[in-house]
Amino acid sequence: MTQPSIQKIADPISMRMAAFRRVLQMEAERGHENKAVVGGLDRFLDRWRADLTDDEIKELSTSLTATLTQRKYDGLSVDQRTRWVHEALAALGDQQALQEIKAEQVPAEKPHSTKPQPAKQAKPGVAKPVSPKSLPEGLSLDSAPIVIKGVGPGIAVKLEVLAIKDIRGLLYHYPSRHLSVSQVANLPQGEETAIVGSVWDVGTLRMGKGGSLQSTEAVLGDETGNIRVLWFNQPYVARYVRPGNRLLVNGYFRGYRGQPTFEANGYEVVQDNEDRIAPGSLLPIYPATKGMPQRTLRRIISNALDAWLPRLADHLPEAVLQRQSLLSVTTALRDYHQPGSPEAKASARYRLAFDEMFIRQIFMLSRKHEWQSERAAKLTTVKAVMSEFIAALPFTLTKAQSRALKEVLADIAADVPSRRLVEGEVGSGKTVVALAAMLNAVAHGHQAAIMAPTEILAQQHFETISRLLQGMSRPINEPNNLVVEMDSMSKPMAIGLMLGSHTKRQKDDMKRRMEEHAVDILVGTHAIIQGDVNIPDLALAVVDEEHRFGVAQRGALGGKGQRTHLISMSATPIPRSLALTFYGDMDISIIDELPPGRSPSQTKWLRPDQREQANRFIRKEVAAGHQAFVVCPLIDESDSLQTSAAVEEYRKLSEDVFSDLSVGLLHGRMNLKEKTAVMERFRAGDIQVLVSTPVVEVGVDIPNATVMMVEGADRFGLSSLHQLRGRVGRSDAQGYCILMSEHPSEDAQARLSVMERESDGFRVAEEDMKLRGPGELTGTRQSGVPDMKLASLQDTQLLSATREEATAVLTRDPRLELPEHTLLAEALYRLTARVEEETVDTPTAKGKSRA
Repeated sequence: MTQPSIQKIADPISMRMAAFRRVLQMEAERGHENKAVVGGLDRFLDRWRADLTDDEIKELSTSLTATLTQRKYDGLSVDQRTRWVHEALAALGDQQALQEIKAEQVPAEKPHSTKPQPAKQAKPGVAKPVSPKSLPEGLSLDSAPIVIKGVGPGIAVKLEVLAIKDIRGLLYHYPSRHLSVSQVANLPQGEETAIVGSVWDVGTLRMGKGGSLQSTEAVLGDETGNIRVLWFNQPYVARYVRPGNRLLVNGYFRGYRGQPTFEANGYEVVQDNEDRIAPGSLLPIYPATKGMPQRTLRRIISNALDAWLPRLADHLPEAVLQRQSLLSVTTALRDYHQPGSPEAKASARYRLAFDEMFIRQIFMLSRKHEWQSERAAKLTTVKAVMSEFIAALPFTLTKAQSRALKEVLADIAADVPSRRLVEGEVGSGKTVVALAAMLNAVAHGHQAAIMAPTEILAQQHFETISRLLQGMSRPINEPNNLVVEMDSMSKPMAIGLMLGSHTKRQKDDMKRRMEEHAVDILVGTHAIIQGDVNIPDLALAVVDEEHRFGVAQRGALGGKGQRTHLISMSATPIPRSLALTFYGDMDISIIDELPPGRSPSQTKWLRPDQREQANRFIRKEVAAGHQAFVVCPLIDESDSLQTSAAVEEYRKLSEDVFSDLSVGLLHGRMNLKEKTAVMERFRAGDIQVLVSTPVVEVGVDIPNATVMMVEGADRFGLSSLHQLRGRVGRSDAQGYCILMSEHPSEDAQARLSVMERESDGFRVAEEDMKLRGPGELTGTRQSGVPDMKLASLQDTQLLSATREEATAVLTRDPRLELPEHTLLAEALYRLTARVEEETVDTPTAKGKSRA
């Protein structure tokens, strides 16, 4: 087989100019340290000029000749070198490179002036780059990255895109992976690796049918041999790679048409003195952004490590380091960015992951200590009220409900503010437990409140409470109000509803009634935590679907009146490891039992060609007197797109598929009055099939509904699918969940298989965390704890160790006031600031409730 021809560059002067331009660009990128080429720029220029012919010298521009005859580059100051490079690039006509470099440099002094120069005034927000060997006083890890050598204003902007705003951000911008650097003779088959070698030849070739695919081919060699390198469909590489270049190439070693070939993904030109990418080393690959090459990131981060690791004190107490046999933070950071071996990398990763988990445990336990440092109303159990309420219920509490209620009542009986998370499956009866606790608070003469993330769920709570207290309530001629008379209470109890969509007059009236203590229990959305809502005697606050609120919103409700007891409820089961990390400031009660007669809904994942089978099944259930949901896919975060999908599905089903049935439509862009009207018709049985967006995921209780069909089920997470499934099977009739998916990815197929296999919500949550990770599962902005980069919540040993150490530290020093905890206190402060920053942008914080 004949070898493909390699096209040569025919213009020698163009090649020489290109080589010179590239050297100048690298010199600028390296901060004008005179290290772009081995031996320095003066030595390169001597060789470069010596190789020029008389004719080639004549072709050089006058300005370039003048630049080259100026005094030696090595003897110039940094500012003079900057100007020298600018002038040389301008003479070469490389305006794009010139503008890019100018944007990343501070103004330079004139190179030949002999007059004394006045002191320069720094530009606002721009500091002079710092040499690793000389660190001026006044700088800290909070200083902007621009003080690091090699970081100019242009690069600083790109770093900010990567959320790197200070030097600390550079040190903790971890590699996403490491590539092993191999030699040509030892390339592993089919495994991504990197090689460093010299380019012997380079050109383009045509491949594929009819030569339609242009690629770049090169011969790369090191001391162990040569290898053919191919950049498929990347002919432009041949314009930048030249014979004699020393390249770092990453990719895969495979056979191509019977010839050993290295299929390249990327490349960069390197220098002989870059020993950190020698064969056998592990090359860090960083999360990057457009215009930020890996070599630039590696150089900048390396400069930051060199300059700041000697000044970096360890925030972990010495006792913790010794008990856990941990590396110092300086060693860990160096070894994780630039590991000498896989073992060194693993040890460094564990130390840094320990840091992430430990500081979050400190954060959560500190919040719990702070919360409990004040006094709260002592709500001892009023047995007569509890007995009357439980006896009036139309059902018997399950053992799990009774256990959770006992734990809650024990919490609020103390004068220490309590925080408890009540978890339970959809329909397990969490609201009953919360209502009992609120009645107990009212029996002591105090007020209580329950907050839901959406108006439809708040309305549902108001109706549920009305239904549970039906035998003791009497209607009054006032909207959104309910009066309850209990024999065990000395006076009637008033319950009110307050929503963001209520008129100003309605809201003002409810605010006035709350201030006058004419309302004992307030039900509402985020509207009840607005600054002008005063609940003067709030003793117990309940937050439903708490993962949809940020810590700021939960704290705002808990801060009304005096310090309150707080109950958070979640129908999204949370794995224990996740709860200990993200909800470590709370005690936890689990309602892991469904009411008698309930059985788990049966779930089936169907293909597109089985749609008619699904429609027939819905008809069968409707014929039996039941009802069905059809939920349209969560396309993205756009309400309008969701609505369009639902409207189209409604049109298709009502006019064609189920034209003989009563089909309704519900979506988040309807106002509350329209939503309520639709739900009332559905609840009354006037609507047989309800087409909806995911607005029905929470807060909809239709016992007669037995079928939940989810369109585009692959677009949903497991937690959302489990929530939707919980909307059916809420009576003694069997519930069914049909998952429709046309072209699910491998990840989506794994999720759908879990839904078919698992009915227990906690098992589903564990699988969800394995597939998606804890940050996406909880929504870090909603949970109020920023994502962890290295720590895994599936590492139970790490979780246990950090929890134990955090508890020990705070038991000895609850406020971190001891001298040895000064740096730890600073780290806690930084995390707290991040939490506040993460939660300030949430929809609930902005006063919006997604319905």
